[in-house]
Amino acid sequence: MDIKILVATHKAYWTPDDDVYLPLHVGRESKSDLGFTGDNTGENISCKNANYCELTGLYWAWKNLQCDYIGLCHYRRYFAKSRYSGNIESKRKAIFHKEDYEVLLTKYDVILPQQRNYYIETVRSQYEHAHNKRDLDEAERVIAEKYSEYSEAFAKVMQRRKLHILNMFVMKKALFDEYCTWLFDILFELEKRIDISSYNQYEARVFGFLSERLFNVWLEKQQLKIVEIPVVFMEKQDWVKKIYEFLKRKFRG
Repeated sequence: MDIKILVATHKAYWTPDDDVYLPLHVGRESKSDLGFTGDNTGENISCKNANYCELTGLYWAWKNLQCDYIGLCHYRRYFAKSRYSGNIESKRKAIFHKEDYEVLLTKYDVILPQQRNYYIETVRSQYEHAHNKRDLDEAERVIAEKYSEYSEAFAKVMQRRKLHILNMFVMKKALFDEYCTWLFDILFELEKRIDISSYNQYEARVFGFLSERLFNVWLEKQQLKIVEIPVVFMEKQDWVKKIYEFLKRKFRG
């Protein structure tokens, strides 16, 4: 199988020794060369990285990369055989290799990370507490206007308490192209409507945040055969801090 898994990165970092992985310097425009493929070649939106995050890499792959299957992971997180939390070498050994992807892709349409459970929040309320409510509302309006057949899927996803996050996946390139056509049409329209001039550096990543939710809407509508895989984090996760920040946003706004 001709599979390429993008490894989105913005700094020099270890990557697996497997040619299935393509380290991609996202936001490469006007940045120092890391020695990786940059997302500023060919047709690209590299200059929008501060607002689009890893999506500038997706756009580059959509417009410039030829392969049969495509996926995305991140320099600090990969699909893996387990969510092993031990030493770094054990984590590296757990990371999927090409043959692991090949086995699953003969059985499933899409490989996804295991869902995050928000427990006390719906997908909609979590976004409203963590980000700007008006942006999600505007995304819903754009979908109703341009892709009304997705409105029901949008409502279903927003009412749930679980979500595929991280923008990680593996699927056929042809299916990926269909997704990107839909996604970027929505995001570029949103870019015209949302005023982010007063947003801080974190909130300015709005289109990256929205895309995680929109990906789930697209999946809901497609009704594809999916498989969920653990994600291994290459760096220690501060879950106490994450939970504290989550609760602070929920109860203090």
